[in-house]
Amino acid sequence: MAEHTEPYAATLSIDYPDRNLNRLTSFFRIFTSIPIFIILVLLVGATFGDNDTRDTGWRIQAAAAGFVVLPTLLMILFRQKYPKWWFDWNLALSRFSMRVSAYLALMRDEFPSTDEEQTIHLDLVYPDVKKNLHRWLPLIKWLLAIPHYIVLVFMGIAAVVCIIIAWFAILFTGRYPKGLFDFVLGVFRWSLRVEAYAMLMLTDKYPPFALN
Repeated sequence: MAEHTEPYAATLSIDYPDRNLNRLTSFFRIFTSIPIFIILVLLVGATFGDNDTRDTGWRIQAAAAGFVVLPTLLMILFRQKYPKWWFDWNLALSRFSMRVSAYLALMRDEFPSTDEEQTIHLDLVYPDVKKNLHRWLPLIKWLLAIPHYIVLVFMGIAAVVCIIIAWFAILFTGRYPKGLFDFVLGVFRWSLRVEAYAMLMLTDKYPPFALN
């Protein structure tokens, strides 16, 4: 009998476009994505400003990339609570960010919606903090996830190479090679699981080193 594997706290699937993609919008994707990318940047709270009147350098202030992270850590630590509306915000932002990422990665032709699911299916499991989360573990999850960060740097580079190859394939054939699509999707999944563990603190289950 096959062993039943419990789904991870973060899951992602993207419908494969089993059809010819739009060559024109794919060719100019880096430009057509600018409007929605600006919206995403505004949502994640990035601001630019002079570091000091005596310093001409630039400073980037980002509130944990728009996600509610530090307040959640403190609530788990001291109150063993994860406010549902904080979770709902993190979920909505994760879904929107993934729609933008999939569009940039040429995986879909549809312009990313700010609220509709479209063909990107991302789900996070709301945690039972007192039952399933250790109150002190959020303090070191970022440290425990370092091996994943290192691997994901190289996986991310490989994914970019795959996207560039897919760009040429779409321009000449109109199709996104299925193998490349699955690999890029796997990297997105891997990154999402690490995010759910180390940043969103939805689970104490260590994320697997896997693309599937």
